[in-house]
Amino acid sequence: MTDDPRPVGTPTLEDVAREAGVSRATVSRVINGVRNVDPVIQDAVRRAVDLTGYAPNRAARSLVTRRTDAIALVVSGAGVEPQPADDTGQAGAEAADDDTGSSFTAQVFADPFFGRVVTGVVNHLRPRGMHPVLMFAETSRARADVVSFLRQGSADGALVVSTHAADPLPGLLVDAGLPAVLYARPAPPVRISYVDLAHGDGARLAAEHLLDRGRRRIATITGPLNVPAGQERLAGFRDALTRRGHARIPIAEGSFTQESGEAAMERLLAEHPDLDAVFAANDLMAMGACHVLREHGKRVPEDVAVVGFDDSSAASACRPPLTTVRQPVEAMAAEMARLLIDRLSSPDRAASSVIFEPSLVVRESA
Repeated sequence: MTDDPRPVGTPTLEDVAREAGVSRATVSRVINGVRNVDPVIQDAVRRAVDLTGYAPNRAARSLVTRRTDAIALVVSGAGVEPQPADDTGQAGAEAADDDTGSSFTAQVFADPFFGRVVTGVVNHLRPRGMHPVLMFAETSRARADVVSFLRQGSADGALVVSTHAADPLPGLLVDAGLPAVLYARPAPPVRISYVDLAHGDGARLAAEHLLDRGRRRIATITGPLNVPAGQERLAGFRDALTRRGHARIPIAEGSFTQESGEAAMERLLAEHPDLDAVFAANDLMAMGACHVLREHGKRVPEDVAVVGFDDSSAASACRPPLTTVRQPVEAMAAEMARLLIDRLSSPDRAASSVIFEPSLVVRESA
């Protein structure tokens, strides 16, 4: 015998209704996210859910709401496609596809940017009873799988982080009429909601900081110049320098990886051994630049000042810690999730964009 008033066994809607002092229908409306319920009643129902330990039957709920509360978080890119099978047959093609996927996922998990995206998405979805399903779309077959997954109703919509300007996935999702939000402005233009950063303004902050520190022989390691972010960061950096009398800026293109930053820094030093400052279009490339500068006997920042972009974990891990332009990735990813949830609630809502402002974080490298 026990004095615990809570029901024994699996809690039901009736148990929650009894605990909250409302009708079963009211409990159902609160649990299914119907908006026109008094907030006081909503709080009472949620407390009763916690007290009774009631867990909604998601399968039954999805029949009513036509929602799964699963969101596809898709990391997409137009990677190298596997070659058609030769004399070895289909198994050879599948092996090539596996190799492509393994290389792509390894690259994704090596970049701290993607971990920040996941953090922002999860922090926004979880309190709302929604959860992400991580998917990769680096080949045409993988992109088709994503579209099929969504068409079958396995997820309510997609949050897409694209790694390549030529990525066709945003267009495929729009053509299929599937709800989706993109991280970064699409190129080429697609009628899809997206969040992005004022990249040019961030690069101007970097340029002005270096100039104000007395640096005059300034170079830049750009991101991929077929990607809007890479183009805008270079344009903003150039604009700020030319306005201050620097007509020619040494440039080396990178690909947002540490290795590409190292290679670009080697090229810049070979062509401009007297440079005294470098702006790298992301922190991983800036870290690579610092590594090469040390190998060449250059002190950072005494001989060469270095500024990165993103304020990722690489910025604090770098030695010395990087001065960098902060991109509020977690907040931007959460905004993606908010835009998608709004679209799910109002399917006729027009595509929209939200642009975030960067800021400069000053550390020891410049």
